[in-house]
Amino acid sequence: MTTVMLVDDQEMIRKGLRVIIDAYPGLDVVAEAGDGFTAVRRLDSVQVDVILMDLNMPGMDGVEAVRRIREARGPEGPRILVLITFDQDENVLAAMRAGANGFLGKGAGPDELAEGIRRVAAGAHALSDNAIGALVSHVSDPHAVPPDPDKAKLFEGLTPRELEVVRLVVEGLDNAEIGRRVFISPFTAKTHVNRAMAKVGARDRAQLVSLAVQAGIRP
Repeated sequence: MTTVMLVDDQEMIRKGLRVIIDAYPGLDVVAEAGDGFTAVRRLDSVQVDVILMDLNMPGMDGVEAVRRIREARGPEGPRILVLITFDQDENVLAAMRAGANGFLGKGAGPDELAEGIRRVAAGAHALSDNAIGALVSHVSDPHAVPPDPDKAKLFEGLTPRELEVVRLVVEGLDNAEIGRRVFISPFTAKTHVNRAMAKVGARDRAQLVSLAVQAGIRP
């Protein structure tokens, strides 16, 4: 059973999410919080696998809550899946740097929401299309936060072709689209992606995008 905490300042949203999540086998909402302070405190008394976190909340917002949870619980603590809206570009990157494990748009359907929870609970990352778009938009902004040097070092061992392919993955292209863009087969594109993931230690394409964005790699 994957246990879930809901963190959102709107009670009706929490109630709706609880109904959706509890309807899926293997998922169980065991705690709720209406702000970041309460979420951090609740972890002293309840064991949860995944925290479903809103970003815009009064008092302590979602980004600061993610940061404090990571500081207190470390990377092996509860996995954190952030719900975002299309206009939260800067907050997405800030939450990623703070230690969030995945991002889903608030318009995600029930199946996508349940799958996102399961993915982050299993140790993978989850990035919806609009989350990738927000990250790409922000990292392309000349006034964006400077790249993380430690993350940038992870990509130093990539070949020029692998780095080119990573940029296209960040752009949101699949293997077939990458192949058409750089005139290689989808299989070859997949091979380059897999090699890049292995070199930087990414479990999946979503984490590859996450690391690349933090490293300042632009499409």
